[in-house]
Amino acid sequence: MKNAVNWFEIYTSDFKRAKNFYTEVFRCELTDISTNSERHNQMQYAVFPDAENNVGASGALVWMEEAKPGIGGTLVYFATEEMNEALSRVEANGGKIIRPKTPVGDFGFIALIEDTEGNMIGLRSMK
Repeated sequence: MKNAVNWFEIYTSDFKRAKNFYTEVFRCELTDISTNSERHNQMQYAVFPDAENNVGASGALVWMEEAKPGIGGTLVYFATEEMNEALSRVEANGGKIIRPKTPVGDFGFIALIEDTEGNMIGLRSMK
């Protein structure tokens, strides 16, 4: 059986700023992907780290004219080992904490943050 979700995209208005935010908050390197084609010449992509055959979905930061960032759409949760550490880097990198670390019973803890582009994303941890 496979996970129902296997890819996500987080839309940006300032691609470089968003890439810096996610790199700093989650301490991960994003890989720029070439999207040069006649049909898709106005697009930027940076892919989050991915390990083949691991549990979970991977995805990318994306800038394109057809998609705008903002709160109120689909919510993506990022797994964190130590949520308080990730939360401590949010505001220093231009984001905003919307909901602080909150227990969700046997499912651990969640928090909601706003990135530099106005997207709301979630953090989830068992600690």
